[in-house]
Amino acid sequence: MSRVCAGLMVMLTACINSNAQEQSTHKSPWAPTELGELPPVAGLSNGVWLKGELHLHSSHSKESSNNPISKIVAFSKSVGMDYICITDHDNHVDGDIAHNTWADPDFKSDNSLIMLYGAEWTTTRGHGNVFSAKPYDHQRLYDVRDQRDVVVGAVKKELGVHLSANHPSGKDHFGYSYDMVNSIEVWNSAVWPKNANAIMIWDDMLSSGRKLTGRGGSDAHHGVPDSPDKATKNSYQAKANYVGTPTTWVFATARTSQAIIDALTNGRVCVSSNPYAPRVEFYADINQDGKMDMMMGDNVKATGKPVKFQVKLTGNTVADATYTVNVVKDGNPFGTFKATGKAPTVEFTDTPKTIGRTYYRVTVEGPPTAYPQVPESAALSGNMVGLSNPIYFNFDPNF
Repeated sequence: MSRVCAGLMVMLTACINSNAQEQSTHKSPWAPTELGELPPVAGLSNGVWLKGELHLHSSHSKESSNNPISKIVAFSKSVGMDYICITDHDNHVDGDIAHNTWADPDFKSDNSLIMLYGAEWTTTRGHGNVFSAKPYDHQRLYDVRDQRDVVVGAVKKELGVHLSANHPSGKDHFGYSYDMVNSIEVWNSAVWPKNANAIMIWDDMLSSGRKLTGRGGSDAHHGVPDSPDKATKNSYQAKANYVGTPTTWVFATARTSQAIIDALTNGRVCVSSNPYAPRVEFYADINQDGKMDMMMGDNVKATGKPVKFQVKLTGNTVADATYTVNVVKDGNPFGTFKATGKAPTVEFTDTPKTIGRTYYRVTVEGPPTAYPQVPESAALSGNMVGLSNPIYFNFDPNF
């Protein structure tokens, strides 16, 4: 090799080494670091489980049939619902929900059934549900439905409402930023298999740092006709998908509308296939002292030590049945466990990483639970019994 070529090779090698050294010194300002102290976890004993329905249409939605609010309320009480939110399409009344759904004489809470204020925000870019403990100016949110996300987000914040992404994939997908929503509808209607894309989107959002509550909603539009002559082409749906298919459970600090909204926002939530199906509860014992310290929706700093997790089914379990508990960690399958007995319970142990985020959530499959008032719903839900919200480690509350 000539001296010239050799010199060029030395210079080229030096350049490559120099570039490699320059690249290796870069450190992303967004790289995971150890978090400071997180807000303390709320107690596990000061609360009550409440079951309800978060996506439902009355006769104030124009395409609905045989479904006045009076019928919805009576049915909800008959199956033991604690709360409901009637979410009529706002575009059917040009945003004036206050003088339509909320002005209906049958729209009123009592000791047995809490009525949340809300509507389905129905826009060109998709649908979302609004939930509130008290009346709010929905007209303002409707008026900015086609504006940029920054405008919509500012109005939503000013109104102080909980905004949730409805059926996030498909024709009426949610086409806005997930940074401005508090929850996502991961289980829409009794037809469980159609929710696969919603679950995928949920895991994507969780994995990227968004502490986003997963919730359900039947999206039911049609009631049982009072007489055969009032039947419509869609009346059959009332026997397959109606109030509570699925049912969203919240662990609220009190039996009030605000406590329900707070629990929904904080993620102390699970979803079951119907009001009679078992409730999926998910807990963690951080220091393995035999006492559960946190539950789904809670977020703590990882200590670097193993954590014992507990999944249990509460309520109407099928005698002598075997339930399959699937654990998801950071969007990937972690483990599959079998649970049996009168109070089916599964425990497992894992060590969340100390730097960076980790989350765990569970789904439960097993024998369907009959829902006599909506007899065809169990077949549509198949073996899907219920799901939990995640337990979080090292999620930055300022993300």
